[in-house]
Amino acid sequence: MRSRELTQKIRRIEIRTNKLVEEIFSGEYHSGFRGKGMEFDSIRQYIPGDDVRVIDWNVTARYNKAFVKQFVEEREMNIFLLIDLSRSNSFGRKKELIAEISATLALSAVRNNDRVGAILFTERVEQLLPSRSGKKHVLSIIESILTYEPQMTGTDIANALRYFNRIQKKRSVVFLISDFMDDGYQKELKASGIRHDLICIQVLDRAEERIPAGAIFTFEDLETGDTFVMDNLKEDFTINPLTGFYKRNLITIYTDEDYVKPLVKFFRSRGRP
Repeated sequence: MRSRELTQKIRRIEIRTNKLVEEIFSGEYHSGFRGKGMEFDSIRQYIPGDDVRVIDWNVTARYNKAFVKQFVEEREMNIFLLIDLSRSNSFGRKKELIAEISATLALSAVRNNDRVGAILFTERVEQLLPSRSGKKHVLSIIESILTYEPQMTGTDIANALRYFNRIQKKRSVVFLISDFMDDGYQKELKASGIRHDLICIQVLDRAEERIPAGAIFTFEDLETGDTFVMDNLKEDFTINPLTGFYKRNLITIYTDEDYVKPLVKFFRSRGRP
């Protein structure tokens, strides 16, 4: 991709996602992901109805009036994007959609003063972008997604999760973005979900998901280059690669739909008490 084309593409993504973050996602994101806890903010005079457990007895004794401690949510969190760049995610507009979704999540995070990092992976970890704050860092993540040329073509989700758990001991909010055209990762998925707040975003193209009945098809595996023939004369064949995962932390997004609605729906469900 030429430099001018890349700049224009990043700018288009930035404009679109900035608008979404301003109008929709900032508040939804904040309510959907709680901070680490509560930290002391200030002291104010007691008002009838205040919880007696937050009375500051030292200040109360000093001034002979009741005062209470005020606390605010400790907001800063660590957000990590685990992004599948295997060849199957170059199908259709999946790669650009993944970049837009990643940009929206990352910009929502930095708007809320959270740190963002990313791991780009295929069948091996290809690139680590350490966790940092700031819009400039987010734009560098978007550029990496659009321009990085992976060394491998396949997918190994289990390996990516093991690597992340090894390098990231601190509990984080993790968005795993992939088409999940892989197997053998359920054990690592479960382990990561216990250690971190893990959300899976499954990006699919409908042309990959359903094979219509009535013909014999020859396919090429984008990741391995192998070809195979499928006799599909009798009935439709449906592929749903992600099964058995707890639905509360799964978002499925298709390339022919607006990704805003499923993300907003997810954030709102997370924000409910």
